[in-house]
Amino acid sequence: MLDSSTATRKERFIGLEWLRFLLGLYIVIFHTLHNYPSIREWSHYVTDIGFFSTSAFFVLSGFLLTHVYLDSSDQMREPRKSFWLKRFSNLYPIHIGSLILAMSVSALVGYLAIAPGDSDISLRFVVYDVNNDIGQLDWKSLNHTMGSLETGINLLLNLTLLHAWNPLYLTFNPPSWSISALFFFYLTFPWLAPRLRRVRNPRRAMLLVNLIYLIPPLYVILTTDYGVPETGILHRNPLIRLPEFVAGILLCTFYAQRKAQGRLMSSGQCWLTLMAVAASVVAAVYLLGLGHAWYYVLHNGLLLPSQLALIYVAAHWGEPRDPRLMRLASRLGGASLPMFALHVPLYAVFSRVERVLSGDPGLCLTDFRDCLAAAGELHLWLYPLFLILTVLFCVLFQEQFVVRVRKFLLRRLLGKAPRTHAEKMS
Repeated sequence: MLDSSTATRKERFIGLEWLRFLLGLYIVIFHTLHNYPSIREWSHYVTDIGFFSTSAFFVLSGFLLTHVYLDSSDQMREPRKSFWLKRFSNLYPIHIGSLILAMSVSALVGYLAIAPGDSDISLRFVVYDVNNDIGQLDWKSLNHTMGSLETGINLLLNLTLLHAWNPLYLTFNPPSWSISALFFFYLTFPWLAPRLRRVRNPRRAMLLVNLIYLIPPLYVILTTDYGVPETGILHRNPLIRLPEFVAGILLCTFYAQRKAQGRLMSSGQCWLTLMAVAASVVAAVYLLGLGHAWYYVLHNGLLLPSQLALIYVAAHWGEPRDPRLMRLASRLGGASLPMFALHVPLYAVFSRVERVLSGDPGLCLTDFRDCLAAAGELHLWLYPLFLILTVLFCVLFQEQFVVRVRKFLLRRLLGKAPRTHAEKMS
C-alpha cells in the first residue's frame, strides 16, 4: 500500500489535471455541437478530430499510472490484486451509473418522441460502424434492431466491461466503450509497466510502438472497403488501442529520465511544441477531407506523436501558488471520465427539455401530448449553459456518487479506503 511519505514525494502534475478536464470537455463538444443547423457548415472543422481526445486520454492514463504506482526500483508499489481492485472500484461506479442513466433516458426519449427521429430510438436500436459512403448515402441501411438474445448478450458484455470487444456496433451508452478499453489496459499494467519503465531509450521505443500501431489501419486500407467489422475493430478493440496506453508508460519513463538529467524543456520550447501540435491538428482536419483512408491512419497512430507532445508539455506546468486553483484543477480533472461517460444521456435530456420550453410549454398543463408535439428548435446561445451544467453535474457525480461507492467497494474488497492523494490520482 502507498504511505503518506510516498505521496508527499510524488510530483503533482497540475497541468495534466487541466488537460484531462479539457479532453473530457472536447469529447462532449465532439458528440453534441453538430446538432445545431445554424453552424453545421463549419462546426465539423471544430469536431472532426474528436477522437484525438480519447487517444490522448489513453496515453495520459498510462503516464499517470506509471508515475503513481511504480517505485524507484521500477516495481509495483503494491500487489497486483490491490491495484486491480482499486482500478475496478474507480471505473465501475462511473460505468454502471452512466449505463443506468443512458438506458433510462433512451427508453424515455423513444417513448416521448419529442425530436425528429426519436420514435426510432430504443434500447435495442443500434447503428453498424462503417467508414465508407454508405453512412452518407443510405444511413438507414446501417440501422439495426437487436433481438432479445442479442440485447441480453450485449447487456452482459456491458455489465462485465467487455463491450469494447463488440466490433459491430455500440450499445446503450456508446462512449462508455472507452471505460471497457481502460479496464483492459489496467489488467495489463502490472505486467507491462515495470518492463517498459526499464527501457533505456524510451524515445526510440515510442517510435517503434507508433509504427506498430499504424500496421492495422494500413492493412485495413489495403484489403477492405472500410466496412464492418474492421471499422469497429480499429475504433475500439482494446488490443488495437493498447499502443496508446503503452506509449503513455514510455512517455513517463522518458519524462523521468529527462528530469533526472536536468534536461526538461524551457518555456520557449514548450510554446514551440504546442504550436507544432496545433499545426498537426490543422493538417489532420485538412487530411480528413481527402478520403476515408485518412480517417483510419489519423485515428490509429498518425496523431500519436502530437498527443505525446501535448501531454509532455502539460507535465511541465508547475503547481500554482493559490491552493484554490490546485483544488479546482483536481476537481475538474477528477470529473473528466464522468464527462466521457455521461454527456450523451445528459445532452439528450437537456436538448429535449429545451425543445419543449421553446415550443408551447403552457400546453403541458392541459394536454401533454400536444405540448410535446409543439416542441420547438434548439438554440445555439443555450449551448454554453449545457456545457456548464454538464461539468457541474459530472463534478458532483464524481464526488458524491463515485467516490462514495468506490470507498464502499474498497472497504469490502480490501478492508481499506484510499486516503492519500497518490492513491486517488490517475
